[in-house]
Amino acid sequence: MAWRTPDQRDQVLRTLRRVYGPCVDDRRLARSMRKLFVSYGRYWALSLRLPSLSPEEIERGHDVVGYEYVEAARAGGRGVILALPHLGGWEWSAFWLTRIKGVPVTAVVEALEPPELFEWFTNFRRSLGMSIVPVGPDAARQVLAALKRNEVVCLLADRDLGGSGVEVELFGEKTRLPAGPAALSLRSRAPLLPTAVYFADGGVLGVVQPPLDTARRATLRDDLARVTAELARAFEDLIRTAPEQWHLVQPNWPSDPGYGGLDG
Repeated sequence: MAWRTPDQRDQVLRTLRRVYGPCVDDRRLARSMRKLFVSYGRYWALSLRLPSLSPEEIERGHDVVGYEYVEAARAGGRGVILALPHLGGWEWSAFWLTRIKGVPVTAVVEALEPPELFEWFTNFRRSLGMSIVPVGPDAARQVLAALKRNEVVCLLADRDLGGSGVEVELFGEKTRLPAGPAALSLRSRAPLLPTAVYFADGGVLGVVQPPLDTARRATLRDDLARVTAELARAFEDLIRTAPEQWHLVQPNWPSDPGYGGLDG
């Protein structure tokens, strides 16, 4: 079991302690850690089943709160940016958008090694109807083009993979989150919606929050800092709803052992 791997186990305990607060009971922390790794296994099991599901099964297994914010954003014609933490099973909601709602979805994903593994994941997600953009120097151009086509863009944004993100406070400790969601919204004027997808009884529950204030108010640097800080607060609210579904097993704060390594 992955939760028996000492480094991953210790990292998850550190992360959960931040979410629950320093006074959390050790037994509760240990239970949540075990539930998190069970949830991570469930993520893979459910995700790999998705291509075989019928539209009726997809719709029956999916519920959503706040979808009106997506509809209102698309009515504006500038596209939609959904910024998500690694909670629950986001591919299910992307599949629901493409197959049930007929909404085009572009997702930016981390490149994996070896290349054969990344190619497999890319083909898998494309089989769900998504367009896939790898993190890299050409990602912004491709995402801006998708927004111009009024697509929904999904950005997993709770890890600063490039090491050049915006400093924020996340669960009481300074770290960095990627600047991409704020930068793309400020540049394109596409609404930025904090979003999470949770495992629920019989399927998943998507939760979409109202758009963040991404109007230009100061210098670009100041606006990036302001919007990313607001996104961090939104992520805290979304993660606290189900900490045991936050599939973050890598170092994510400077005080974490191994922080800064992109292969962790």
